[in-house]
Amino acid sequence: MTDEDMVRAAIAAAEGADPRDVPVGAVVFDADGRELARATNAREALGDPTAHAEILALRAAAAVHGDGWRLEGATLAVTLEPCTMCAGALVLARVGKVVFGAWEPKTGAVGSLWDVVRDRRLNHRPEVRGGILETECAALLDDFFRTQR
Repeated sequence: MTDEDMVRAAIAAAEGADPRDVPVGAVVFDADGRELARATNAREALGDPTAHAEILALRAAAAVHGDGWRLEGATLAVTLEPCTMCAGALVLARVGKVVFGAWEPKTGAVGSLWDVVRDRRLNHRPEVRGGILETECAALLDDFFRTQR
């Protein structure tokens, strides 16, 4: 499975978001490219400030992955650059690679505002590839925020 295929899966997940939530989708794939879990943002739907798509997908993937909370060799695909909370979670989960679509200059922590995942002081640093299908991913957000204004 290509990085583009994985981000397309995250886009499909985002399209299923509750209309009140920002449409961000995340999908976790194992080392063989099999989907372990997918999720969308659900902060509004669940009334939970930590219910970002990445966190929910990582939790679900950890529940089905064979090594408990460790997701070594897994890839997290997400439509929007992860924030500091999500970047920290994917580092702690030992995700092998993160691929994402749109950059987030206001809160991005995988290269935009911060670069949590490549901090040399941490004991795990996943591979990162950003800007994949960026236009399509950004359009999801643009459409959502246009209807909110």
